[in-house]
Amino acid sequence: MAGILFAGGAGAEVFLSRQEALKQAFPHADEIRKRTVLLDDAQVAAIQSLARAPLDSRIVTLYTGIRQHRVLGYALVDIHTVRTQPEAFLVVLTPEGKVRSLFMLAFYEPPEYRPPRRWLRQFDARGLSRDLRIGGTIHGIAGATLSSRAVTGTVRRSLALFQVLVEPGLHQKTRRSKASAGPAQPAGGM
Repeated sequence: MAGILFAGGAGAEVFLSRQEALKQAFPHADEIRKRTVLLDDAQVAAIQSLARAPLDSRIVTLYTGIRQHRVLGYALVDIHTVRTQPEAFLVVLTPEGKVRSLFMLAFYEPPEYRPPRRWLRQFDARGLSRDLRIGGTIHGIAGATLSSRAVTGTVRRSLALFQVLVEPGLHQKTRRSKASAGPAQPAGGM
């Protein structure tokens, strides 16, 4: 990844390093945990089906922002080819799995194809749904169709990764805490 983010080229522009973007994504975090996962065949199939976008690698790194033992959110780096050159994004998700923000780390296509910040903000607070697509809740960019499709794929992949890697653990914790709470006590006590 470092090679893609920092290799030179005509029109290539690096905006933030991964570390800089993570600090901006979780400015109040006591720690940012890094978890690297090697996806199995079932996980890859589930993610690609949910995302309706291909997964370029079975190796995924999930970052978790933590403050006082509480999850602030999650972040994933997605690097992919737009037309003939790569772009890299950090997708930041809320603890509930909605988009909090997008950080463009690098863009190697010509600058006129780069999605503007205002356009990127339309993903904020969105979760994975059928309508999260160009022509659905997401407006395309005139003259930069491939860029808008690539970013939408990035967001869909990140949300699908959250559903496969994070959500099952959240549901298990909820079931465990309800089970350990025991039966409800009637109001007024004994």
